[in-house]
Amino acid sequence: MPRITITLSEEIYQALKEAATRQRRPMNVIIEESLRMRGIKSRRQAQALVARARQSANLSEEDALTLATGETRKLRHR
Repeated sequence: MPRITITLSEEIYQALKEAATRQRRPMNVIIEESLRMRGIKSRRQAQALVARARQSANLSEEDALTLATGETRKLRHR
């Protein structure tokens, strides 16, 4: 599993540490969950999302990709 180093404000770090303790879960699990909630997806997951959208909406690949990209950007900016 890859490792990264991130810089957090002291306030956010303490909040994350407290949440991990309260929930009895590792900080990395909370961070990964937060990234997923923000719509961060692997290329494979994004391609599967586009394929499902195309199937259910009967869209061309180009139209489905445009729609998926727009929706992902909206979610990330919330």
